[in-house]
Amino acid sequence: MTEIGIAGAGRVAQALGRLLRERGEPVASVASRTPAHAAEAARFIGGIEVVSYEDLARRCPRVLIAVSDDALVDVAGRLAHSGMRNGAVLHTCGARGVAAVEELARAGVACGVLHPLQAVNSPQQGVAALPGAAFAISGEGEAAAWARQIVALLDGTPLHIQTGREALYHAAAVMASNYVVALIDASVELLRAAGVPEDEALRVIRPLVETNARNALTLTPERALTGPIERGDADTVALHLAAFRDAAPGTRELYCTLGLRVLDLARRRGLDKAYADRLERCLRNG
Repeated sequence: MTEIGIAGAGRVAQALGRLLRERGEPVASVASRTPAHAAEAARFIGGIEVVSYEDLARRCPRVLIAVSDDALVDVAGRLAHSGMRNGAVLHTCGARGVAAVEELARAGVACGVLHPLQAVNSPQQGVAALPGAAFAISGEGEAAAWARQIVALLDGTPLHIQTGREALYHAAAVMASNYVVALIDASVELLRAAGVPEDEALRVIRPLVETNARNALTLTPERALTGPIERGDADTVALHLAAFRDAAPGTRELYCTLGLRVLDLARRRGLDKAYADRLERCLRNG
């Protein structure tokens, strides 16, 4: 079997390495800029060897690069300079396409992308969450075939992104994940200012967050919309804005920016123009 090397020792690298190894794939080696991190990854993945990037290029005809975005080009260059001239490489950077590893492609390596559309906040959580997830994939030849094989092995859904549109795809992923976390944090901040302890705030907004997310994902965002903007209630929005004197800097601007997006949804639902225009003036004037 063709040996697989893991370039990188972070959460995604560890989770994918372990999942592939548990499913019978020949994951043999891991490399990282920090040897201690590589050793930690090797222990988590299990039964693999810590090597240098140079040895990884020589030993493994297939390499999964799962490093931080700013290290991707450098790692691809190190593999190319170490003599990797064939085989296949996949990288897990969602915002960048195959061009990010073009130095390997010029050397004769089949290159592609395998980006999990799932949050991974620890290797253990990643092992639980990645099976069944969607994966953005691209590439040609052996790399594309390998990407499809991994997605099938993980019972995932392949997601094909137009070439050159990877950053748009990744921005969408960020808004659906990281920005949701930021909105929850802002909500908790306002509840703390209203006298609700943080642990209780997280507990009481959970049904609200989960219900609205479920409704938006099943009914469509437009049909799931509720609240004062959907009702055309500018007076309530004005009360909210007046209360932001007790909030952290930036929270008021966040409320107004998102409120304008909510207003767009409300207009699509048929909100009366006079109500909509009043709400827009309120939100734009802050």
